[in-house]
Amino acid sequence: MEDLKEVKGTVERITFHSTDSGYCVLRIRVDGVKDLLTVVGNIAKIAVGESVEAKGVWSAHPEFGRQFKAEKIETGRPSSLEAIERYLGSGMLKGVGPHYAAKLVKAFGYEVFNVLDREPERLKRVTGIGPAKVRTIQEAWKTQSSIRDIMVFLQTYGISPARSVRIYKTYGSDAIAKVRANPYRLVRDVPGIGFLGADQIAKQMGVAVDSPLRIGAGIHHALLLRVNDGNVAYPRDRLVSEAAELLAVDHSKVVLALSSEIEDGHLVSDGGDRAGVELIYPKALYEAEVKLARQFLKMAKLKASWTQPDDWNAQISKAENELKLALDTSQRAAVEMALSSRLMLLTGGPGTGKTTITRVILHVLKKMNLKIALASPTGRAARRLTEVTGMEASTIHRLLGVDRVSGEFLHSEELPVEAQVCLVDEASMVDLPLMNHLVSALSPGCALILVGDVDQIPSVGPGEVLASLIRSQQVHFTRLTEIYRQAAESEIIRTAYSINRGEVPNLEPRAADADFHFIESRDAAHTLRTLAELVKTRIPKKLKIDAKRDVQVLVPMNRGGLGTRAINLELQKILNPEPVGKVERFGTVFGVGDKVMVTLNDYDKEVFNGDIGRVTNIDDEEEILDVDFDGRIVRYEWGELDSLTLAYCITIHKSQGSEYPAAVIVLTMQHRMMLKRNLVYTAATRGKRMVVVLGSREALRLAVQSGDGGSRFGKLAERINEAILLP
Repeated sequence: MEDLKEVKGTVERITFHSTDSGYCVLRIRVDGVKDLLTVVGNIAKIAVGESVEAKGVWSAHPEFGRQFKAEKIETGRPSSLEAIERYLGSGMLKGVGPHYAAKLVKAFGYEVFNVLDREPERLKRVTGIGPAKVRTIQEAWKTQSSIRDIMVFLQTYGISPARSVRIYKTYGSDAIAKVRANPYRLVRDVPGIGFLGADQIAKQMGVAVDSPLRIGAGIHHALLLRVNDGNVAYPRDRLVSEAAELLAVDHSKVVLALSSEIEDGHLVSDGGDRAGVELIYPKALYEAEVKLARQFLKMAKLKASWTQPDDWNAQISKAENELKLALDTSQRAAVEMALSSRLMLLTGGPGTGKTTITRVILHVLKKMNLKIALASPTGRAARRLTEVTGMEASTIHRLLGVDRVSGEFLHSEELPVEAQVCLVDEASMVDLPLMNHLVSALSPGCALILVGDVDQIPSVGPGEVLASLIRSQQVHFTRLTEIYRQAAESEIIRTAYSINRGEVPNLEPRAADADFHFIESRDAAHTLRTLAELVKTRIPKKLKIDAKRDVQVLVPMNRGGLGTRAINLELQKILNPEPVGKVERFGTVFGVGDKVMVTLNDYDKEVFNGDIGRVTNIDDEEEILDVDFDGRIVRYEWGELDSLTLAYCITIHKSQGSEYPAAVIVLTMQHRMMLKRNLVYTAATRGKRMVVVLGSREALRLAVQSGDGGSRFGKLAERINEAILLP
């Protein structure tokens, strides 16, 4: 067997399959060979029961032993009845699970594929399959048949089955022709297929490395990587260097292609500043930045549109009495500024009274019978805003409304939001494009009050709107610095402020009733063991809370042995070891009872990136999974499960705008690349009743002393000032 360059057999088990890369580990039954063989390689689609032909070489893995490393894997329909049954029941055909697969094979034997292809009405002869189920199976099989050529075309390029379906839905019968003509259009047109995937296809199609088509797409990809880091734009020289390195082409060719992209209007240059730094923008972000700057400045120069008294003191004092609270001098000034301004920013750390001031502002505005819109970036933050104010709040996306067909916001300048005041909480999370949409959709004369903590990490999306507003020095803002006595007694609050000042907090053991603790871990294995004990037993027992629902683990990054992916697998084993139902899709196993998070905005389902829910039902036959988002059940087809991920552990960025009864922050030197002061400060303020930092003293010290990572590239602050000179 050692000299074999080809292996043919039937897939008995799929040990691993990544639908992102196509990498798989297969256990193959080969005629005449007693034991199953291990085949590793890349293929877009694979199902148990399929016949495979793999070409490659044998190797000895130090941990997993002898295996066949395939350079190419080709699949075919299974040939034995047992294999056919396993194939049909593998989940590749909606409406047919293992139960009905057995019935179909028993009824039709080797003819089953012919029945599905040409005589689907014969399916009614099978007990339990009525007209409705026939239609479901028929439609699913037709879909499979329609995309079969596309799957064959794409399977050698690492494109997943679900994404192949998306390609078909996007391009229809022209899919193969369009992909062949310009594989890089997939980056723009089909979600989930990035530049690297398209580039892999292009290379195998023979597209030249220095093709202008490839270089143009590569420049956009290099810029998008920096936008994904939070930048609105990126310096031209750096962009050229990074694109040239990414594409492995000469700088001069990148310079030429970049000039063409700018001339064609796909990218925008800001022309450079006095220091000679020229920024390159994606067109949409440039237009959003310019428009938002003008709108902000216009609002900042105007007073509130409603009739104002000579002195707000009486109204504020009345609100204090009715709400049974007292404001200090700086807080009263902040309330008055908010009541009299068209645009006002209120910022401050935890315990400084942002919530109290917000309640007073809204109380006074309600007494004036003004129409008020309350919004937050996330559903959790919106619910908390509702709880503390007693007024209905929504997410910004829901406030703006979304056209389910086009994906565009319903409210805009042409159809503005009907409100006289819009207050946005957790405004540090709002990126530049969303803030531009919101401000553009406010009705003429509507006042905007932004409330947030500018010292937290900025938005996940591009821009740093709050920091830019403050830097512009053109906008009314109040920074709260005095901490309420009650808040100052919390060790969570004191620790957070120590971190924000650049001081390493006290890490010595605390009293048993303290709300902040540091636990030093020795290595990754010890960290995981301690984390499991904290989440499953110690914290729930101490606080009398639910481990899955109320304890949230936070880490700086997704990858690595102590990233979200690895920790989620460990916590899933511990917190949901034997679910009543489970399904594996896109490299993740989901079980009933699992805590999951949305990773993509879905306007049809009205769920958004960062929303957390719980799996309540999995139906193998119908291929659906239900998630409970705070009492609202949202249904997912299995092909949509790439928009969900496990959420026992999430990144600190994803925790913005949320509070949890208990937060466990894992910080080790494995996370070195991400360790910044504002990241740890943000994490430390996520727990309401308890925060535990688990990791190394060195990692925490490095984070606290590393600063905030510097400003992002963009010119919102400068454009607000420039707008002063514009007509």
